Amino acid sequence: MKKVFVTRQIPDVGIKMLKQKGYQVKVSPYDRVIKKRELVRELKKGYDALFCLLTDKIDGKIMDVGLPRLKVIANYAVGFDNIDLNAAKERKLIITNTPSDQVNESVAEHVISLMFTLAHRVVEADNFTRAGKYKGWQPDLFIGQNLMNKTMGIIGLGRIGKATVRRAQGMDMTVIYHDLYRDREFEKKSKAKFVSKADLLKKSDFISLNVPLLDSTRHLMSTKEFKQMKKTAFIINTARGPVVDELALVKALTKGEIAGAGLDVYECEPLIDCNPRDHYELRKMNNVIMTPHTASATIEAREAMATVAAKNIIAALSGRRPPNQVKFK
Repeated sequence: MKKVFVTRQIPDVGIKMLKQKGYQVKVSPYDRVIKKRELVRELKKGYDALFCLLTDKIDGKIMDVGLPRLKVIANYAVGFDNIDLNAAKERKLIITNTPSDQVNESVAEHVISLMFTLAHRVVEADNFTRAGKYKGWQPDLFIGQNLMNKTMGIIGLGRIGKATVRRAQGMDMTVIYHDLYRDREFEKKSKAKFVSKADLLKKSDFISLNVPLLDSTRHLMSTKEFKQMKKTAFIINTARGPVVDELALVKALTKGEIAGAGLDVYECEPLIDCNPRDHYELRKMNNVIMTPHTASATIEAREAMATVAAKNIIAALSGRRPPNQVKFK
């Protein structure tokens, strides 16, 4: 009988699919990130598949514990920077991820929600009202910005980037994008315009980061980039925390070099500030909106992720190529 270990509870739809296939499935009993020693102890029992989350750091040592029985590691995430791909390649392990239309749409919606919240100063106004400070209508109370007729800059025109383009253009925003590769076909369909990174930073009122975490994208946004942005512009990060140099961001916000930030991910996650003792704290800034890595946290998206991961495992353990197998370099 094939055995699958799941590092944390996920939507039942994925578990049921694996059990219906006749697999023995064990889910970690801990309602938290599993500790390395706990994962090692479990893998020593012998499993054919490891169903892990983006919060699980899977390196060569972890993989070796599962070998030779372990065949596939299915990541419950679109990204896979938590897995050592070089180690997996050396050990001939299959790695999969969970992209889906539902995830793309959920994250794109979250990007737009952060834009609205920042532009209309929703959180500031909510806190003000809850504190009993509202005494009546004022013409200059929490003046914000319209999104209509503003310029949206997309860095990374992948599935999520394209979904975000559609929404931004639906609000009569001008959309420009930058990516390693120009997509002329998408430009014809959407009228989004390809520009250099420097032009995008200079012209955008809102910038959405939609790139994977790679060596080339770490600190993609740092001091130099923030200085090129408009003082009235906002940065939105729903990709991976280290794509943004957090200290540089804090300094840019403090100096008023940019207007604000919407963050769903953090450089030293789960810490909100890499250096909690630093007096520049994101949590104290009124022009920063923070959510706890929940851009894909919708029922539809999370169930789709569970379904995709289960399909990947079933394919791999049946001797077929998984639909979402990660390609090694």
